Amino acid sequence: MALISMMSLRKEYRRGQHTTHAVRGVSLEIDRGESIAVTGPSGCGKTTLLNMVGLIAVPTSGEVQIQGFKTKSFSSSKLSALRSSFFGYIVQDFALIEDYTALENVEIPLLYGPERLGRRERHQRVKAALARVGVENKVHQEARNLSGGQRQRVAIARALVSDPQVILADEPTGSLDSETGHEVFSLLIELVQEGKTLILVTHNLELAHQCGRIVQMKDGLIV
Repeated sequence: MALISMMSLRKEYRRGQHTTHAVRGVSLEIDRGESIAVTGPSGCGKTTLLNMVGLIAVPTSGEVQIQGFKTKSFSSSKLSALRSSFFGYIVQDFALIEDYTALENVEIPLLYGPERLGRRERHQRVKAALARVGVENKVHQEARNLSGGQRQRVAIARALVSDPQVILADEPTGSLDSETGHEVFSLLIELVQEGKTLILVTHNLELAHQCGRIVQMKDGLIV
């Protein structure tokens, strides 16, 4: 059984009389431990597809199944738990809170996740995640004072702190220089080798070709 099944996913956005067909009926299966790169031109539906997989965007039609279960039948609390613990999300602009420390940023998913952890255990998990990505010495640094590469590593630590099964990465190296980008991507591939599943949205074909499978999109479709 596939870990994630996308079945005839469609997403439309309506503004007045105008309808944008962002995703036009995508079906795809992803197995546990796979690394998949989703590529294609800007506006082709890559991020919208990723958001539907991550249960952030609701499909106009079609459905996402996780381990054979239909997610559209899940309660809001079950969906929230999946978003905070089954998936780890990494975005291009890091999405850190500037005046929070690295520790405080990484701690956020643990504050809102399904587990109720004490402060000491939360901080132990945060420090372990920061050490995993090589920025354990930045625990008490505010995000505004970190370099681009350090910020993205903190963002990856935040995605990992709940021990998710699936990493959703939307242009995670897009704001980084080439050398730092390769370092960050190498870290993501290490996570796949350790058993995580990676779904990567990227324009960078060099990175895409290092994934196990490439899915190319155009005009909301897989081509």
